[in-house]
Amino acid sequence: MEARISIITLGVADLSHSYDFYRQLGFPTHSHPEEGIVFFSTAGTRLALYPADSLADDIKPGLTVNETGFGGITLAHNTRSKEEVDEVLALAERCGGRIVKPAQDVFWGGYSGYFADPDDYLWEVAYGDCWQFDDNGSLVLD
Repeated sequence: MEARISIITLGVADLSHSYDFYRQLGFPTHSHPEEGIVFFSTAGTRLALYPADSLADDIKPGLTVNETGFGGITLAHNTRSKEEVDEVLALAERCGGRIVKPAQDVFWGGYSGYFADPDDYLWEVAYGDCWQFDDNGSLVLD
């Protein structure tokens, strides 16, 4: 198996609402909610939105969506500057996201905060002064 994540699929309550949220954040797509699934282009990985009940049923017929809150996973958007962390969090809030943790200096020496999307998926927005990015905007891990 090649070490690669091709698609991250989020099960969402309202496909059109979540589509609008991510479009307003600037995620590019040629998909439309009427197609039943939406794919967004990102550097290296695709983000998909799919109705949560349909996703649960695809995994195992009869499986139901668990509404317990934090599911033990976060998504991350790493920035090239500390100021950009604040800008992205403000944009997420303007687009209908909820700030969960305001940006602040963190224990590992960086600067980060968290927002929740319309379905409460948690996104960390973070900056580290030692981080480097490749030509596609992906974090270089050397």
